[in-house]
Amino acid sequence: MPAHLIALDIDGTIIDYDGTLSETVRQVLIELAEAGHHIVISTGRALPGALEIVRALGLTEGFVVCSNGSVVVKLDPALPLGWEMHHVVSFDPRPALERMRAVLPTALFLVEDPDLHRWASGAFPPGELSESDTLDIVGFDELLTKQATRIVMRDVNGTAEEFAEAVDRLGLHEVSYSVGWSNWLDIAPDGVSKASGLALVESELGIDHERTVAAGDGLNDLEMIEWADHSIVMGQAKDELKVLGSVVTDPVEDDGLAVALVDHFDLDPAVLDVAGSRPTGP
Repeated sequence: MPAHLIALDIDGTIIDYDGTLSETVRQVLIELAEAGHHIVISTGRALPGALEIVRALGLTEGFVVCSNGSVVVKLDPALPLGWEMHHVVSFDPRPALERMRAVLPTALFLVEDPDLHRWASGAFPPGELSESDTLDIVGFDELLTKQATRIVMRDVNGTAEEFAEAVDRLGLHEVSYSVGWSNWLDIAPDGVSKASGLALVESELGIDHERTVAAGDGLNDLEMIEWADHSIVMGQAKDELKVLGSVVTDPVEDDGLAVALVDHFDLDPAVLDVAGSRPTGP
């Protein structure tokens, strides 16, 4: 089979929400990579968190799309770090940040800059920022002076309904944004999404678009799911994402990604019966 571009969200797709990477999913992805397909991690995570999964899967070449498309990295084992920056899009965060704080003054705010450093107005709940060693806590006014590849707004205390209403009041028209699972809002430059990053990768790899596959579970995957020729939506995703998928597979805890990829690529179903536990962590 000709090489495909297989774009994969991380949280809720490759790994469970508690950070579990099942051996079944790992083996299916390794088999596809060894067959010559291009596994492209496509995530809202910053690069350090994306690289955790890259290393867990043994990927050493290709591309990684992170920060919801604002950052595209090329993997190269010959480089000192094993990767280099390939494409970065940034914007002035001040207008969005000021509106966001006016609507939710008690929320936490985070800015990721073009050097991949992250600055936040306060500490995020434990476990939400796995790559926390790259985070500096600063005053809100200092966040306004940064150049951003991504902004995050996280409301720790409000309800999901209150958060959704606040987002509706923001009127964010000059940026791209997506609401996460737990009162979490991701903001990227206008027109930037996982899909825009993947279109760049598709061109670099010379892959025909009919050989693109994408899998995801969150609303920040919406553009990517619409972009791919064959799209896989996880079983626990919201209905507004499910209606866009070529297929809706089993939930992440039932290895839905592996099931859908085995079916689409006509792999030996025996790979789904990999023995072993689901270890915690990637």
